[in-house]
Amino acid sequence: MFKNKILLITGGTGSFGNAVLKRFLHTDVKEIRVFSRDEKKQEDMRIELNNPKVKFYIGDVRHYDSLNFAMDGVNFIFHAAALKQVPSCEFYPMEAVRTNILGAENVLNAALANNIEKVIVLSTDKAVYPINAMGISKAMMEKLMVAKTRTLGNGDKTVFCGTRYGNVMASRGSIIPLFIKQIKEGKPLTVTDPQMTRFLMSLDDAVDLVIYAFQHARQGDIFVQKAPACTISDLATAVKEIFKSDNAIKIIGTRHGEKLYETLLTREELTKAEEMENYYRIVPDDRDLNYNKYFTEGTEQISLLEDYNSHNTQRLTINEVKEKLLKLDYIQQELSSWRVK
Repeated sequence: MFKNKILLITGGTGSFGNAVLKRFLHTDVKEIRVFSRDEKKQEDMRIELNNPKVKFYIGDVRHYDSLNFAMDGVNFIFHAAALKQVPSCEFYPMEAVRTNILGAENVLNAALANNIEKVIVLSTDKAVYPINAMGISKAMMEKLMVAKTRTLGNGDKTVFCGTRYGNVMASRGSIIPLFIKQIKEGKPLTVTDPQMTRFLMSLDDAVDLVIYAFQHARQGDIFVQKAPACTISDLATAVKEIFKSDNAIKIIGTRHGEKLYETLLTREELTKAEEMENYYRIVPDDRDLNYNKYFTEGTEQISLLEDYNSHNTQRLTINEVKEKLLKLDYIQQELSSWRVK
């Protein structure tokens, strides 16, 4: 479906954008456009890739005009641009609103104006029962996407859909690079709550999920990949064993805005979700304002279900976590430099 097509990645200089480039660069896609506000990262990518198939666009999702310009002639969009750090969004919640909510609206509106074939917005498990500003802003992005589909007319050909996934292992600013940094500096590995659980996905898993959504999504769908999880304590131990380190593990307590476990689907979503082998399709709520169901009427089935979360999904052992980590290019690169020293 991507043959001779033009693909735009917002936030394309981030971890996800780099993974998409790695996957698509040597396929028959016609052009890949990297849209971001970071000129230094774009320059680094341009020099490293040295590929005429990749085009770079400086811009910000907060500015509609820069998006509109970059979308001319585009067929598909991966919307990955976002503020993702929980502490940053807690201290600057309006910045999260401007990028994650209003920026997403700009992407959707510009895509509609440019007759883009399909747009995938990337969300997170933190959008489910959100307790922090980052999760709230991502939940609102999902609501915006679904609401936009209700307003489309018969002549509108753009399909809006989304993906929702858990922690991407070794992504920029995540806990695995922090653990490795602490090991190399001879410091204790800082663990918030040893029993805290998180879903584990690789960047390749995230790209697979997005491609699956492109291939199967209908208007307003959100796709979730079934994913295993582990405790933060087991993750720290696995990293220590891989690097053969004797660093201590220091318990620092739960940080502001953190949950004990993350949820990928609510029980309400599970009642209408379609199971598709390794994925769930969450069909959109397409009611208009003149409804009774869920307002004066209810669904007994909801009371019989529980959420799909990182506490009740498949729990990985330390050895299984190590096996997943050792498959990551990032881990192999870090191990290589660690051994050299």
